[in-house]
Amino acid sequence: MELINPELEKYAELNTSDELPVLARLTRETHLTQVYPRMLSGHLQGTFLRMISCLVKPFRILEIGTFTGYSAICLASGLTDRSFHQSSSSESKKKPEKAMLHTIEVDPELELIIRKYLHEAGIEEKVVLHIGNALEIIQTLDEPWDLVFIDADKPNYLNYYKMLIDRLSPGGMIIADNALWDGKVLNPDTKSKDTRGIIEFNEYVQQDDRVENVLLPVRDGLMLIRKKSFT
Repeated sequence: MELINPELEKYAELNTSDELPVLARLTRETHLTQVYPRMLSGHLQGTFLRMISCLVKPFRILEIGTFTGYSAICLASGLTDRSFHQSSSSESKKKPEKAMLHTIEVDPELELIIRKYLHEAGIEEKVVLHIGNALEIIQTLDEPWDLVFIDADKPNYLNYYKMLIDRLSPGGMIIADNALWDGKVLNPDTKSKDTRGIIEFNEYVQQDDRVENVLLPVRDGLMLIRKKSFT
């Protein structure tokens, strides 16, 4: 099911800031080497993610589902270092604390291409790549997240959300990809675990009074979730 006319999508890309050269190279290599290259965020969505990150100015980002690294490069654009005071015998000094993006990929065969393009983008020192099961890895990361991007196994979207919402900073954001799932969300009777996972996630978020949310029909649907500042 096409959610947007391909010609309109092309028009939108033509009227969006140019794709960075490193991302264009990554797009080409992904299409040449991967079985499902459409899993790539791509120019339009990638630019949107970059703009959101630059607006949020996150200190800690978590990405669940790296694939070949396109979205990680986009999200890292908004990383903003913070300062902290360190007392000494003579004075209180302000020192920078490095902003970081943690990204989790389940497929170890993608590690080489991910690291290659993190290096080419000049951000490898800002990114911690985890290879393995996201549900297990998230439990080992004791961080207050400012921005989270979920683009992984659909049946676990709600599990990821429940694990992370209490560790999301007030005013922080979660962005979930594929929230329209090729239009299959309109068929709640489907036996597909992926479709049921997306529908359950969307419905849970809609009823969660800790957040405000908007489901945008960008590509395959982006659910934007902002944690309210009050508890």
